[in-house]
Formats: sequence, C-alpha cells, structure tokens
Amino acid sequence: MLITRECDYAVRVVRALAAGGRMSVGDICDKEFITAPFAYKILKKLQKAEIVKGFRGVHGGYSLNRRAEDLTLYDIYTAIDPEFLIIDCLEPGYECPRNGEGDHACTIHCELCKIQKELCGMLKSSNLKDLLPSDFMEEPVDS
Repeated sequence: MLITRECDYAVRVVRALAAGGRMSVGDICDKEFITAPFAYKILKKLQKAEIVKGFRGVHGGYSLNRRAEDLTLYDIYTAIDPEFLIIDCLEPGYECPRNGEGDHACTIHCELCKIQKELCGMLKSSNLKDLLPSDFMEEPVDS
C-alpha cells in the first residue's frame, strides 16, 4: 500500500506538534494514540528530513522545525518513504518484461505513471496550515 501506517502516524506526529511548543514523546503518543517505539522511529526520520527538531535533556522533546505553510503531506510522506511509489514497477531501474518501447509500451504502466504524477501534485498542493484548523496552529519554536 502506498500510504503506509508509518506514513499515517507521521502525519499524526506532525499534527500533534503543529499545536506549537515542545512535546515529549510520551505526550505525542498519548495525544495521537501511537506507541513510543513507533513514535521514536518516526521522529528520527522526520528529524533527518528537518521537519522536526529534537531537544535533549530534562526539558527536551520535539517541535516543528518548519512553518506549517511550508510543509505538505508530500513532505511528510517522503520523509518516511523516500520512494513513495504506488507500485514497484515505477521504481527507477525496475525492469518489467511487459514494458517495451513505442508500440510495445505497457499501457498499464503508462497510466500508473500519470496517476503517480497526479497524486504527488495533489499531495504537494495543500500545506499543513490549510489542512488544520487555524486555532490549532502555532509557529515553530526557535530555541
């Protein structure tokens, strides 16, 4: 499946952090019904993609590292699954015995390429600020 449970939970993590300020992993888990081991795995990937910022120490936790208007579902999904393909045959280097050149091109593959492009465009078209209620959002923490 294209949008995995991990991708779905990553959106939940970002949604929790969109309320502003720092949150502990425990608070994120309680708010979004995610297990701590899974949350840590997701936060590590989101941090690597510079979507969230981690803080160490007694008052540590996580916060958004980007403004809500600069963050899309596509950004979140590709932070978790960089390939983010609807089917394996769209993967670069994949050699399908049914897909040839010109008149021998796989019409299914061609259609799936169009769908993939459209889906990515749609996921890039709305930012997080557009998707969440305005009273829910705050700006990322600078500290």
